[in-house]
Amino acid sequence: MKKFDIRKIRFRKVTVDQLSDRMLLLNLYMTQALTFIIGLIVVLLQGRNVIRLFELPRTWEFALWGGGLAIAVMIVNLGISRFVPDEAQDDGGINERMFRGRPIWHIAILSFIIGICEELLFRGAVQHAFGAYWTSILFAAIHVRYLRHWVPTGLVFSISYGLGWTMTHTGTIWTPIVAHFLIDFVMGSIIRLRREKA
Repeated sequence: MKKFDIRKIRFRKVTVDQLSDRMLLLNLYMTQALTFIIGLIVVLLQGRNVIRLFELPRTWEFALWGGGLAIAVMIVNLGISRFVPDEAQDDGGINERMFRGRPIWHIAILSFIIGICEELLFRGAVQHAFGAYWTSILFAAIHVRYLRHWVPTGLVFSISYGLGWTMTHTGTIWTPIVAHFLIDFVMGSIIRLRREKA
């Protein structure tokens, strides 16, 4: 039997263009599953009840706050896209590749999964331990594709801080989940529809 030699493992840098659509989607689902598992473990280690964390509020005020934040983010994003050059907003083409050929229903599913998984880890677990400011720094750092340019990095930090603030204000994780879902869904749909027009 042949022995496994760990020294023979080689890593190479791969660009977004070198990934197939299937591999890109698989990567997204795997990273979101990992994000959810880590968030779940951290919340449990904090001695908190995950079911209570995801308890739906009795009023719809949280949805108004989440929707309001999403609208504010889209207005700011529209202003940035109008006045800031494209090269200063470059994310490496990942968003374009992820959403341009995807059906709207699949963009909705992806947005919901991303909203649940990332908000569990960042707002549900990390923010509980370190607060909204440090959580937002970590959130911006995790979105590494934006770090090459200060405009998208600042925008991601600001969005994260807004998500954290709305959770603190409303007292429910569903507020940032609603906002995160709406932001990703609308932006993903815009990419999709813009491609159809082209």
